[in-house]
Amino acid sequence: MYALQMWAFTMVHELPYDDPDGLRVRLRVRYPIVADRAIGLGRLPSVRLQRALAQLPRIAVLNRFLTWVHWLWFLEPYVALSFILIRHPDRFPRAARQLAAVFDLGCGVYFAAPTAPPWWASEQGHTGEEVRRIMVEVGEETWGSAWPAMYKALGGNPWAAMPSLHFATSSTVAMCLAETGRTAGIAGWAYALTLGFALVYLGEHYVTDLAAGAALVAAVRRGEPLAEPAVHAVNRRLRSLERLATG
Repeated sequence: MYALQMWAFTMVHELPYDDPDGLRVRLRVRYPIVADRAIGLGRLPSVRLQRALAQLPRIAVLNRFLTWVHWLWFLEPYVALSFILIRHPDRFPRAARQLAAVFDLGCGVYFAAPTAPPWWASEQGHTGEEVRRIMVEVGEETWGSAWPAMYKALGGNPWAAMPSLHFATSSTVAMCLAETGRTAGIAGWAYALTLGFALVYLGEHYVTDLAAGAALVAAVRRGEPLAEPAVHAVNRRLRSLERLATG
C-alpha cells in the first residue's frame, strides 16, 4: 500500500505538466528570487556558492559527489523507512504516515502555486545572473548518450520547486531515525543537511524552498496529534468494510 501511495504521488506530481501552457499562466517566478536575494545580501545564494567553490582545485570531484547525493534521494527515504520497519517496527506506522503526509501536502502546493526553480529562471533570463544546473553537466559527463533518455524519464515536472520535497522528506526521515537512536539520527541528518547544501549549490532549489520544506515538516509533525483521531476512525471503518467483504 505504501509503494502504491508513492507511485500515486509520482503521477500526481507530474500531472500538471501534461498541460504546460496552462500551467505556465499560473507559474510563479519572481518571489523566490526576491526572497533569496535578501537572504544572500543582494545575490542569489546559488550564485554565491557556485562562484566561490569554482575556485577549488578539485571542483569536479565535489560536483560529482553532490550530484550523487542528489540522485540518491530517490532511494534514501525508502531505505530509512525500511531500516525503521526492520529494526523498530513499532515506530514504522508513524514514520510512514509522516513521510506520506509531507509528500502529499507538498504536492498540493505544486498544484496550487507552481514555482520555477533557479536554474529554469536563469535560463529564461529572470535572475539577471547565471545559475548553472550542475546536475545536468555531471549527468552528461557520467552517462553520455544514455543521459537524455534518463533525464526525460526522471525529469518530471520542472515547475515543482516550492516547497523542496527533497529537503522536506529527508528531514522527516532524519527526525524519525533520530527517534530510534543517536547513530541513526546522525546518519539521517548528515544526509539531509548535505542534500540541502547540494540543492542550493547545484541550482535545483532556492534557500526559500528549503525553508518552506522545513516549515512543512514542522506542520506535519505538530499537526499529526490533531489528525490522528480522524485517521484511526477511517482505519476502523475500512477494517469493518473489509470484514464485510470477506464474510
